[in-house]
Amino acid sequence: MIAHEKSYVYTLAFIYSALIVVLVSIPAWFYLRVEKTSYRQSQQQKLEQYAYGLEKSIYDFSRTDKRIYDFPRSVLYGAHLYGADGKLIFATDRCGRGMNDFNVSGIIAKTLPLNANRLGAVYLVVAQPFSYRAIYIRMLIGALFLGVAVFLMNLFFIRISLRPLKRANRYLNAFFNDAMHELKTPLGVMQLNLEMLETDPSGKPLVRLRNSMHNLTMIYEDIEYHIKHDHVDYRPETIDLSRFLSERIELFRPLAQAKSIAIEEQIASEVRIHINRVELQRVIDNTLSNAIKYSGRDTLIRVTLKDEEAWALLCIADEGIGITDPRRVFERYRREDTVQGGFGLGLSIVKHICDKNGIEITLKSRPEKGSVFCYRFHKMK
Repeated sequence: MIAHEKSYVYTLAFIYSALIVVLVSIPAWFYLRVEKTSYRQSQQQKLEQYAYGLEKSIYDFSRTDKRIYDFPRSVLYGAHLYGADGKLIFATDRCGRGMNDFNVSGIIAKTLPLNANRLGAVYLVVAQPFSYRAIYIRMLIGALFLGVAVFLMNLFFIRISLRPLKRANRYLNAFFNDAMHELKTPLGVMQLNLEMLETDPSGKPLVRLRNSMHNLTMIYEDIEYHIKHDHVDYRPETIDLSRFLSERIELFRPLAQAKSIAIEEQIASEVRIHINRVELQRVIDNTLSNAIKYSGRDTLIRVTLKDEEAWALLCIADEGIGITDPRRVFERYRREDTVQGGFGLGLSIVKHICDKNGIEITLKSRPEKGSVFCYRFHKMK
């Protein structure tokens, strides 16, 4: 996976979260303006209701014979009585402000002119300290909550989205490790037998060289098709499957003989199909190669080609180790036996080619008994 994956994921989640918060802050700014206006109007309305209550209380006292007026007090609002000359008569908060001292920021006030009353007051001013601190705190808490929630969601989705990349990276690492191993083995054999050619006149080193070269060619052709099949148009052509199959068997026969494996063939003549030559070669070569690779010494591989009415049926049967889970054998990078090496790529290529060309695949296998791969091709009329 990516180096320093944990810090990368957290950094990516933080960047995405910051971008989302920035985008959300634009409508949030307009919402804040509306909320501040609404909040001020609400506080102003409550203050005015309190002021009108005080005014009523002063008038009620003026209509009675009581000698003492118990002026209502509030922890939220300050009340101030002024005479006709604007001088302060009474204040609940002892602030000593003049009537014009309330027209400043940070204070909301309501001035009410009074009718004649026993207190001799001409003006009633009710004031309250005012700030948007409550709104700012609420918005800050909301922003923090949103930021944390968005960050956690981004972190969750980023980790989920990276899972396929992790899996692909593991497959890719395994692929390259196997590639190095697979290429190293035949190259080592070739180098050793080139040195033996000078001293061994039997010709066996030359056979082993040819087999190693064949393995290298198979590896190269599988990798080449795997890389190119999404970009190259493999156009179909009419092919004599009988002749083509016989040629491929002869190329693999020395490889089988090196393990004392016999290849028995029963091939119907002049069976023609419509398929790309490269793709047909990949199907036959990978199936034959696996049959040889996973078969023990002194065993038999049977290759049959039957000419049916509308179909050509190709079956390749071996007496190898068999397959424990036939349903998964066509998955990419899937290998039945890691000891034998290989990429687990060949049969996935075969499956891709068969799906593309409408070729039916059947697989029968028993562990330690062997496998039978059958391919049903559409015949040319």
